[in-house]
Amino acid sequence: MAKLISFDIDGTLEVGDPPGIITLDMVRKAKELGFWVGSCSDRTISTQQRIWRDSGISVDFTVLKHQLSTVKEQFEAEEYYHIGDTDLDRHYSERAGFSFLSLDVGVTPLLDSHSPS
Repeated sequence: MAKLISFDIDGTLEVGDPPGIITLDMVRKAKELGFWVGSCSDRTISTQQRIWRDSGISVDFTVLKHQLSTVKEQFEAEEYYHIGDTDLDRHYSERAGFSFLSLDVGVTPLLDSHSPS
């Protein structure tokens, strides 16, 4: 069963405002490894979709931050992760039953240590 990673945008992804430390190449690697990936942000759905489209990355979902739980309803995954930079990200992540990864942990250990099937 696949694993799923949700990314906050602002302060988390390099294309955010402010830019974060998670690169689009890291997101691409997650997809290559078989993770379901998408974003959960305060940005509108259309803005999130535009960011991904402009980056050339086809994501599996885009949701508003307070609706992260709907992702869990749509995807049956072995593990659910949300990566963000604020306490609000942690709050919504934990409320939705996701494991929260802060930027000091980052995505690299997750990609290096997990092999989605």
